[in-house]
Amino acid sequence: MSKIVTTFFGVGLLRPAPGTWGSLVAVLLGWGIDRYFGFVVLVLAFLAVCVVGLWAIMAELKGQVGADPAEIVIDEVAGQWLALLFPAAAFWWRGWEGWLPYPAPLAAFVLFRLFDIWKPWLVGRADRRGDAAGVLYDDLWAGLFAGLSSIFAAGLAHGLMAL
Repeated sequence: MSKIVTTFFGVGLLRPAPGTWGSLVAVLLGWGIDRYFGFVVLVLAFLAVCVVGLWAIMAELKGQVGADPAEIVIDEVAGQWLALLFPAAAFWWRGWEGWLPYPAPLAAFVLFRLFDIWKPWLVGRADRRGDAAGVLYDDLWAGLFAGLSSIFAAGLAHGLMAL
C-alpha cells in the first residue's frame, strides 16, 4: 500500500523526470479538486496527502538513511498542492466560482518545479536532512516559496496592467 501512495498510483514510475510528471498530475488534479469540490476540499486533500504521504515515505524508506528514490512523488503532490493553494485561496476569498484562471495553475506549477529543482535556502536544508521527513519537507518548502512567489507575481502583473 505504501508503494502505491509514494508513487502516487504509479505516476512516479513514468520516465523521464518522474518529479515533473508527479507535479503535472498533481497540479491538474488539484485544479480539478478546486473547481469541482472547492477550496476547502483542496485544503483537506493537501493535509491528507501530507499525513498519508509522510507515513508512506517512512514505510518505504525504513532503514534507508539518506535515500530519496526518484519514483517517490507523493512529496511533489503535497508541495504542488501547497503552491496551488495560494492562488486558489486568493480567488476563493473573492468569491470566485469556476476554474482558476490562467496563468494561476501554470505559475504554481512552474514556480514549484523551479524551487524544487533549484533547492534554495530552506528547501536545500530540508533536502539534506537525509531522512524520510526531509523527503517531504523540501517539497513543502518549495511549495510555500512557489505559492508566495505566484501571489507576488500576480500582484506585480496586475499592478503593471493597471498603470
